[in-house]
Amino acid sequence: MLKKCIGDPALILPTEKIRITDNLSYKEIHVKILDRQVRRLRTKDVSSVKVHWRNQFVEEATWEAEEDMKKRYPHLFESGGNVD
Repeated sequence: MLKKCIGDPALILPTEKIRITDNLSYKEIHVKILDRQVRRLRTKDVSSVKVHWRNQFVEEATWEAEEDMKKRYPHLFESGGNVD
């Protein structure tokens, strides 16, 4: 049996603010680095950073490889993690 879904208006974002393109996609923009961690694998250590993205809640921050983030966004690591 299906039940009526009652949405939460606080979770609705206006599409103008997100800047959705014609093919219904948008570019994720980082806001800041929240945390760092190093995980030990069998033969090496892997560094990760927890990134807070625009248009997402802090609880939805994702862990990304620090090396990849340094290649794509080097300015994040020079300024201490915040976007100016």
